[in-house]
Amino acid sequence: MFTTRPEIVGTFGVVSSTHWLASQTAMGVLERGGNAFDAAVAGGFVLQVVEPHLNGPGGEVPILLWSEREKRMRAIRGQGCAPAAATPEAFQAMGFQQVPGIGLLPVTVPSAFPTWLTMLREHGSWSLADVLAPAIGYARDGFPVLPRVAQAILAVRELFSTHWPSSAATWLPGGKVPMPGTLFRQPALAATYERLVQEAERDGNGRIGVIDAGMRLWQHGFVACEIDRYCRTESVFDTSGERHSGLLRFDDMAAWTATTEAPLTANFGRYTVAKCGFWSQGPMFLQQLGMLRHAGLEQHPPTTAGFVHRIAEAAKLALADRLAWYGVAPGANAAAQQALLSDAYLRGRWDLVDPQRASELLRAGAPAGFSPRLADLDVCARTLRTADTRFGIGEPTFAALPPVAEWADREIFVGDTCHIDVIDRDGNMVAATPSGGWLSSSPTIPALGFALSTRLQITWLDAGLPNTLTPSVAPCTTLSPSLALRDGEPYMAFGTPGGDQQDQWSLAFFMRHAVHGLNLQQAIDAPAWHVKHSPSSFWPRQTTLNTLSVESRFAAEEIERLQALGHRVVVGDAWSEGRMSACSRERDAQGRLLLRAGANPRGMQGYAVGR
Repeated sequence: MFTTRPEIVGTFGVVSSTHWLASQTAMGVLERGGNAFDAAVAGGFVLQVVEPHLNGPGGEVPILLWSEREKRMRAIRGQGCAPAAATPEAFQAMGFQQVPGIGLLPVTVPSAFPTWLTMLREHGSWSLADVLAPAIGYARDGFPVLPRVAQAILAVRELFSTHWPSSAATWLPGGKVPMPGTLFRQPALAATYERLVQEAERDGNGRIGVIDAGMRLWQHGFVACEIDRYCRTESVFDTSGERHSGLLRFDDMAAWTATTEAPLTANFGRYTVAKCGFWSQGPMFLQQLGMLRHAGLEQHPPTTAGFVHRIAEAAKLALADRLAWYGVAPGANAAAQQALLSDAYLRGRWDLVDPQRASELLRAGAPAGFSPRLADLDVCARTLRTADTRFGIGEPTFAALPPVAEWADREIFVGDTCHIDVIDRDGNMVAATPSGGWLSSSPTIPALGFALSTRLQITWLDAGLPNTLTPSVAPCTTLSPSLALRDGEPYMAFGTPGGDQQDQWSLAFFMRHAVHGLNLQQAIDAPAWHVKHSPSSFWPRQTTLNTLSVESRFAAEEIERLQALGHRVVVGDAWSEGRMSACSRERDAQGRLLLRAGANPRGMQGYAVGR
């Protein structure tokens, strides 16, 4: 099968990420004696700088890891929680029917920094200064502007110029959108991280002591104080068309910690896949696995309508269950969530799939006999009657760049998030999906040089739901890294950006690899798709049903078959679906580790490296 690049194979270490600078940074850490955890942290901090339209220091990062020393998988809950003052009543008193998509009101506790440092402290070997040095260097000295960064800034140029002057000062130097390929500097962010390192080294003793001091400075020190001050004193324009100050406070940051837990797992043939818990959309992957055990996918090649249809129909059912049952608010039902992953329930769900017809129904199940309850899905239409959508929506937006000096006419695209996977020569594995704190999410805090995550928009204001907005409780994040065992042995770290599409693109990739034997790069490069069959997780929460977006590389007759099955097919560009990264490990007959990696060619920035 044709691939855009070779599958990387080596024995020393492999890295795959959504940006070549992060991949090479992480590989450089491995070359200098660091382990997979050190490498992932250093690469993750570089992603904050070089993909600022997709993540930032004020964002979040769920992590899955395999520790070769401990011989176990762990999940780190890197999703920040709602402020203590964030209640449905507070938003409703301000006239909101939904949490807005941008500004300061939807801000959650910025959790990426303490989450990365939690992994570094518990599993790494490098110092705080060493893992931050590459990111500081790129922020201080400059990094090449991706076309997508320029597109993201162009899309919100008017918002920055008119309403968010601190963001204009950061991202519109001289009042102009930076040109793709030019070097761009973030001196305020570099200064923040330099100060963190200097004060942590002054206050802490030894490697772990300095890391602990760095986390205190973030959550109890100058970073928390400045975020508190900014949220209290600044009134910021948001999607309501009005200005509001923020609800996040010092005490919210001081109280939050990144907890570590066992991941959820499900079996599929030789494989055991691990995902984050119901605080994420990760169980959606596991539900699809359980349904697709019965789908006979081995009879349907991965570029055929039969393969796409079966996976798409399983995704529809999992999306409906996500809407009804996922979350960790007081309205969550732990017994129902446990039943969602049972073989009996998932076999019953698969029985609902018609192999000859696409479903047009949003069908949440009744696990263990509990009746599903959905949010008021008409809220989107009511919100849009009064909302101000001139300056983007809840997710990052992108504008086309015409080949003219002054970019004017705009076509808006949507995207989000980053990903990084690392495996070292000892077999340690990391899969992490950093996101949030996008440059377009909320205004840049001038004293710190970064924006805050607006993940609170994923919650509902309806009472009693699993994902109802609740003080000090994290929203159910879309972020969803993956690990897999094969024959009981640690095997693969993988994932993708993509909001609601993450556990669709990664599931289809996995099936192409696990069922049909495509290597990592082949499974990434193969024609891809996603369904829209639920409310969007992001403001304004539009509901779209039975829409299947496919790449144009699918054969015309297969697209026609999908249409004949009843799918509303949207044919996109040839290379438009997914941003997968993946790394794997296996032992040869002599017991030596053989490492492999592949990366997404779409967008021309993701790379796998290794040797």
